[in-house]
Amino acid sequence: MAKDKKTPPDVSKMIKDREVKLVDFKFTDLPGTWQHFTTTLTEYNEDIFTDGLGFDGSSIRGWKVINASDMLVIPDPTTAWIDIFNAEPTLSLICTIVDPITREPYDRDPRGLAEKAEAYLKSTGIADTANFGPEAEFFIFDDVRFSSAANSAFYQIESTEAHWNSAREEFPNLGYKIRAKEGYFPVPPADTLQDIRNEMCLELEKAGVPIERQHHEVATAGQAEIDIRFAPMKEMADHMQYYKYIVRNVAKRHNKTVTFMPKPLFADNGSGMHTHISLWKGDKPLFAGNGYAGLSDTALFFIGGILKHAPALTCITNPTTNSYKRLVPGFEAPVNLAYSARNRSAAIRIPTYSANPKSKRIEFRTPDSAANPYLAFAALLLAGLDGIQSRIDPGDPLDKNLYDLPPEELANVPSVPDSLSGAIAALENDHDFLLKGDVFNSDFISNWLEMKQKEYDALRLRPHPYEFSMYYDV
Repeated sequence: MAKDKKTPPDVSKMIKDREVKLVDFKFTDLPGTWQHFTTTLTEYNEDIFTDGLGFDGSSIRGWKVINASDMLVIPDPTTAWIDIFNAEPTLSLICTIVDPITREPYDRDPRGLAEKAEAYLKSTGIADTANFGPEAEFFIFDDVRFSSAANSAFYQIESTEAHWNSAREEFPNLGYKIRAKEGYFPVPPADTLQDIRNEMCLELEKAGVPIERQHHEVATAGQAEIDIRFAPMKEMADHMQYYKYIVRNVAKRHNKTVTFMPKPLFADNGSGMHTHISLWKGDKPLFAGNGYAGLSDTALFFIGGILKHAPALTCITNPTTNSYKRLVPGFEAPVNLAYSARNRSAAIRIPTYSANPKSKRIEFRTPDSAANPYLAFAALLLAGLDGIQSRIDPGDPLDKNLYDLPPEELANVPSVPDSLSGAIAALENDHDFLLKGDVFNSDFISNWLEMKQKEYDALRLRPHPYEFSMYYDV
């Protein structure tokens, strides 16, 4: 990973020392999924780190049209890793995408966009580094089946530890099931996934992703969280891509399946991605100060920017129709746009675990794990920077349980959209802050809005199974 500062000669040595036979080139599409192709060593030489390798980008979701589809991957030597999920010794490299003619970064490449966001941060003179620390939640299921056709639709998920299986014949059923909303966090045997999560952590660290802790999360049926130690923005987005890949493949080793879908279970907790953020200039943490909860004016203005742009941000940080099954008032996901120290019912929390200025950060609790990390982190950074540049006052903190506020008080607290359609409208009306420094551009925003609208339309055009329960006899 980037902290190792590997160079092309280091990668060549790694190939020789580890007797590597294949090289896998990974890059990220717009929704946030890794894509890849693999070569033998015949294609490998150190020139690829500057010259790149060509591929057809026309079939990548949201990318080039067929008549302008030639593209180059430029591998990053700092990301070199032996991919343990291949049968033959395989070196993995994360790549950015450039245009083969202009050699300019491709403006729909999420990783290249994150690089531009980091360059823009430095150009402002406000800070040198934006550190991010996401807490990505996910579910580990034993079985999943789903189908959608013109005349039918269903899904079914299974977990041996789920409360709904307390009466199932399991030869024998030992009774250690986790009740709804009580998964935080009993020891084994109720927690059946301790060893798998430990294996995920150890494999992540082998890939250069430092781990803070792992645990069962609140929901029944195998909800989990593995926390990664904070890192600079693009590096953290790389870490998140390793995270999803390694977590899914370790689960597959054990004949289980992982989903980062925000709300796979009805009437239980969904999966979020609480995101910790701090700005630094050299060795100086810029969010520590003498203001509320030990924050600096810089941090408060950064909060002001996120709260102002949060409705638009959700189109990127909560980018699926399913995201809004989690973002429901009165439940566990913070939808009310307020900030507070220690208060987990606010959209932005100020963690107070330590008085050390280097630990001072903000935690934006609205995002979910379906987000493309490169895009989500870049958008959050730009929103916060707009807050600093425009000196946006975040207003007074709310040190109350926002879920218990009387209706007349709650009416004065703005909230995030309640659907992907609302998020699309918000981004359409508020995206100038994303255009600063040419990090995002108008073409990217238009393309993203079109993609999201198609997703929303695909869902709203289909009858929902529950509608038959409610309306079949009307």
